[in-house]
Amino acid sequence: MIPRYSRPEMVAIWSPQTKFKIWYEIEAHACDAMADLGVIPRENAQAVWKAKDVEFDVDRIDEIEAVTKHDVIAFLTHLAEHVGSEEARFVHQGMTSSDVLDTCFNVQLVRASDILIKDMEGLLAALKRRAIEHKDTVRVGRSHGIHAEPTTMGLTFARFYAEMDRNLARLKVARDEIATGAISGAVGTFANIDPRVEEHVCAQLGLNPEPISTQVIPRDRHAAFFATLGVVASSIENVATEIRHMQRTEVLEGAEFFSMGQKGSSAMPHKKNPVLTENLTGLARVVRMAVVPAMENVALWHERDISHSSVERNIGPDTTITLDFALARLTSVIDKMLIFPDNMLDNMNKFPGLVMSQRVLLALTQAGVSREDAYTMVQRNALKVWEHRTDFREELLADADVVQALGVDAINEKFDMGYHTKHVDTIFKRVFG
Repeated sequence: MIPRYSRPEMVAIWSPQTKFKIWYEIEAHACDAMADLGVIPRENAQAVWKAKDVEFDVDRIDEIEAVTKHDVIAFLTHLAEHVGSEEARFVHQGMTSSDVLDTCFNVQLVRASDILIKDMEGLLAALKRRAIEHKDTVRVGRSHGIHAEPTTMGLTFARFYAEMDRNLARLKVARDEIATGAISGAVGTFANIDPRVEEHVCAQLGLNPEPISTQVIPRDRHAAFFATLGVVASSIENVATEIRHMQRTEVLEGAEFFSMGQKGSSAMPHKKNPVLTENLTGLARVVRMAVVPAMENVALWHERDISHSSVERNIGPDTTITLDFALARLTSVIDKMLIFPDNMLDNMNKFPGLVMSQRVLLALTQAGVSREDAYTMVQRNALKVWEHRTDFREELLADADVVQALGVDAINEKFDMGYHTKHVDTIFKRVFG
């Protein structure tokens, strides 16, 4: 990813230096295991560790690969330049390139997952804080973009918290599923390498041995991993879209923080645009675009091909780097977000009392009016409010049929705002415990 949407810790996981360091560790640990089994001399295994502090020369490896046209062979050639040809002659014994490439890729995905999990925990903390802060801040709920019934800003934040908490659980499952390694040799039969080598390497790298690898680690694992990242990205967009709506001039119930010296438009100095959440909406698309290619990678020919390789070289870094950046940006937006409770009440009262229509409808049915007649009685008064901006309660009090069915006191009682917020504590207990 371009630096604009990248953070250093995640970028470092995907650097060539990190990749070659992991390749080296895989080979060195494999040599140790083979020495323990008496397959190779102990001194040769020990000699490989002479390179443990080497910073592998990426340019030199690229130079060798330009001739060999094979990245793993180029690396092994460069490793021998540091260890010595005779000492390194047992490196990669019985192994195949995918043993190194797949195990390394999964190590990188696990490390990336750890960062994403930490990011999600930070976002959850921000959402919880804002939910508690605005638990009783009343705002109108909307369906189809139209005023529906009252809710609270705290419930909005709590809803996003619950969604992201599910995503945290999904990330942890995805991390566990991707945390496998394979050192099984050509076509995955262990014909030329003992399964105990795989067990040792995986233990050293914090992975589980892949139960059965067909020379490659099965790509359904990766499909599930990237699908999870896609779901997380969609949840980010869900939050971002709500904030963008709230920041609209005619709504203005909430807004991104606007810093001193910030400019909203090159042409119109008055502008305060929701650029951060718009950016998050776009970044979510970047993450999701990896999902279908990852699923298409599942179907490889026979025991292996490398049609998945070029895909993963792109989507591995791009999706994890982008999602890391997006989670951090959303956390900052939530932390600094401005909330305007007075505007929320003003919006709710734009059509005075109209949000209480269902409560009046239910009261009429409970008073013995048929649902069809009750709906007609409520709707004819509601439409007057839509068309003439009158007060819904006053319209109902002027309707003889409604007054006859309910009475004046019962009509007035139906406009108590607390009726809609009486179970907020119950919902918060469900979400936050």
